[in-house]
Amino acid sequence: MALLGGGFSTDEDGLLDDWLLDHARSERPKVCFVPTASGDAPAYIDQFLRAFASRDCEPSVLPLFRRELDDEALRVFLLGQDVIYVGGGNTANLLAVWRTHGVDRILRDAYDRGTLLCGISAGANCWAEGSHTDSFGPLTFLRDGLGLLPGSVCPHYDSEPGRRTSYREAVAAGMLPPGWALEDGVGALFVDGRLEDAVTTTPQARLYRVEAGGDGGHGAGERVLTCRLLDLPADA
Repeated sequence: MALLGGGFSTDEDGLLDDWLLDHARSERPKVCFVPTASGDAPAYIDQFLRAFASRDCEPSVLPLFRRELDDEALRVFLLGQDVIYVGGGNTANLLAVWRTHGVDRILRDAYDRGTLLCGISAGANCWAEGSHTDSFGPLTFLRDGLGLLPGSVCPHYDSEPGRRTSYREAVAAGMLPPGWALEDGVGALFVDGRLEDAVTTTPQARLYRVEAGGDGGHGAGERVLTCRLLDLPADA
């Protein structure tokens, strides 16, 4: 499982997406983009297809607002993917739609079978037990994730006003379990719930572990995790 603080939708260098594909189980992986959180926005889908068409992979898209596959075909399609890449948008709506269509159950099976699950923003939030989100307007907590990653997730930790303070308050109050906060530009890879690799495309971007009990026993403390700096190949 990979949490992304960037990728094709925000970055021009493609470094995080290349890093992601390096961890797929196939040399030419099947990569399915799931744009549910954006309401299957056509421009978002086109952006993904343009970004991955030139890569050594087989890109595809799973639309759910105009669903074309029956239950069995949907299951076969998702379980046949090597990478499932979830886009950003509204985390709460994403989870509700997935559960209506049974996608949540299929994704659990895909994870157990070794599919790499990943995404940015809402696509990072959804995998954890809980997350920090603006799905309901103001920044708040959501304790209704898939739970494939223990703890909670907070995206955009450095780029959206109020994120840092609000997330730490939610963890300190026990509204969210301890978790992972990603600044933009960071990628974090987990295997069986354990952090295996952390990378960044910019020297100043950080990954944090946020837990209750900071500030002398009050509030929440954050611990900076070491990230490898990704760089473009010399001949790029």
